Amino acid sequence: MFENLDIFKISTAMAKHAGQKQAIVAQNVANADTPDYVARDLPSFKETYRPTDGAGMQRASRTQHLHGSKAGGALAAAFKAKDDATPNGNQVSLETEMLKSVAAKRQHDRALAIYKSALNILRSTIRG
Repeated sequence: MFENLDIFKISTAMAKHAGQKQAIVAQNVANADTPDYVARDLPSFKETYRPTDGAGMQRASRTQHLHGSKAGGALAAAFKAKDDATPNGNQVSLETEMLKSVAAKRQHDRALAIYKSALNILRSTIRG
């Protein structure tokens, strides 16, 4: 029943992205003292979200439509961040990683709030 509702797919994808971002932040913090370690990061959810079925995007139902997309998507790929290095070559800034961690938590909380709100609207609609 919930598989065909776009809002649930979008909020699930947002929560997964936040989890990926938190995992990369944890890896960066764990390697904060590793010489020559280059910090990694993820692009924002907005830049990476490409639903597999075109959910949440304009859909082209005819060939005459100018805009619209077909299915396509992938998990976000991590990239190397370009920060200043310390004398041992490490590029991890603990302050920056703390801010990224807070942003990931907020994104996850936002995804859960969207999911819960959509679920409450669906429940109240069903109850009549």
